[in-house]
Amino acid sequence: MATAAPVKKVLVAIAAGSEPVEASVPVDILRRAGAEVTVASAGDALLVEVMYGVKIVADALVADCAHNSYDLVVLPGGLPGAANLGGCAALEGIVRRQAEKGGLYAAICAAPATALAPWGLLHGHKATAHPAFVEMFPAEVTAVDANVVVDGKVVTSRGPATSMEFAMALVEQLYGKDKVVQIAKPMLVRYEPGYTIKELNPVQWQCSGTPKVLIPLANANEEMEVLMIIDVLRRAKADVVVASAEDKPEIAARYGMRILTDVSLDDAAGQQFDLIIGGMPGAKTLSCKEKLIGLLKKQAEANKPYGAICAATAQVLEPHGLLKAKKATTYTSMVSMLADPSECENRVLVDGNVITSRSPGTAMEYALAIVEKLLGGEAAREVAEALLFV
Repeated sequence: MATAAPVKKVLVAIAAGSEPVEASVPVDILRRAGAEVTVASAGDALLVEVMYGVKIVADALVADCAHNSYDLVVLPGGLPGAANLGGCAALEGIVRRQAEKGGLYAAICAAPATALAPWGLLHGHKATAHPAFVEMFPAEVTAVDANVVVDGKVVTSRGPATSMEFAMALVEQLYGKDKVVQIAKPMLVRYEPGYTIKELNPVQWQCSGTPKVLIPLANANEEMEVLMIIDVLRRAKADVVVASAEDKPEIAARYGMRILTDVSLDDAAGQQFDLIIGGMPGAKTLSCKEKLIGLLKKQAEANKPYGAICAATAQVLEPHGLLKAKKATTYTSMVSMLADPSECENRVLVDGNVITSRSPGTAMEYALAIVEKLLGGEAAREVAEALLFV
């Protein structure tokens, strides 16, 4: 009988000010691949407030992981997150030992320049980083203008919009190309920058001043979709309210990332929103929440925008009559659940005040399309540039 291959162990370090997309995408993708991923706080508490007000509950402290062995160590970027990682002596020790044993280590965005390079762990290597940080590389590092650079056991990448390509490169290093194809295909992953919106029955979305957006979360929500949308909308200065549809503020996402919400859904129910976005594989739970469905129906009756991504289009909007006379798109395996699936090939679809999208692989495009509809094309372009999604 063949012996099962040992489980790959991965450490993803986060700190105050880490970039949420750059942290969540590798965690999500590597767990999909079967890796045992530990999200470790480089601070002295498990609760970490990363960029854009996102609160993540880590699995462990970096200091408590110092004597463990890993197949891969990953450092997300963000400011001041990457600098905080670079200043963590316990983390430096872990990555140094990883390098000494010939193990795989990786960093994205600012982290190659503010952590790996100062530690001397990029010396003699080709590497990339966010364009604003490449000039910080010392002479011993060969800077490469590429989304992802794999040089021996070191993998580096540029920024939020390259997080998916970065994560897939890590999966390839650990498991091979076949595993990448297996994961990427159902997610509709593509690496090309930019986005397009298919729009039917166009209307001007109205909001007074700063757009106020409700994002309700339930256990098993897809963390990648959630955090991409929150990240992008808050970059655009939208007032994003993340509400728990569970009986506690902490949400356990589909691939184990724990996210602390801002308010309960009950508290949010009495507020007015310019846009409500439901979604992700926690959609069955959301579909049963009367307060949320009530909010969505009031939104529809007032001709105000609402939307969903992935499973939520089919499991939340469709069953409650929220797609009546509307065309929408949804996750590939759920297309048959829509009364009208004629436009399901679109990655992002707007029909009047309803905006839908297909999967984790379309989440960044979806979020930017929302910014464009709420705040205009120029605002969307500015955010896309900041994400390196151009």
